Amino acid sequence: MSVEKIVAGGQTGADRAALDVGLEAGLDVGGWVPQGRLAEDGPIPARYPGLLETESADVAERTRRNVRDADATLIISRGPLGGGSRLTFEEARHRRKPVLHLDVLALGTESAEAQLREWLATERPCVLNVAGPRASEDASIYDVAATLLRAVLNRRTTNTPSSVNPPYSRG
Repeated sequence: MSVEKIVAGGQTGADRAALDVGLEAGLDVGGWVPQGRLAEDGPIPARYPGLLETESADVAERTRRNVRDADATLIISRGPLGGGSRLTFEEARHRRKPVLHLDVLALGTESAEAQLREWLATERPCVLNVAGPRASEDASIYDVAATLLRAVLNRRTTNTPSSVNPPYSRG
């Protein structure tokens, strides 16, 4: 596998899981975020280096730029794609970039992990864009995405997050 950098839009949920696991794995992290570094839980934490603000607060703009700037896009969900995740998939197809949607609910964790390993070995992206639902749309997506990404990306034998804040949760 040749992933050297993870990019994501900084939103709660799958995006934050990707950035956290990227940092744990010793990878570069970055990506485009909306102007003001805004996410549903407030400003995106400064602990994520390499995030660049778009000129507007329009989240679709950051989505388009992250797809454009990455070699391939991975979308992790628990169910069908909607909202920004669907836009991400459509943008990757429009740009003729490799894209993989893993519905972990339908596939199961082991099958999703195997498909991800195979896809990464085939596509060999240096820069991987990771997307999926925000925490308010799927309260467990952070843990699901982090578990999947850790199993495939971690270069160390770490099984638990290191010095990262817990994911956003409602309530």
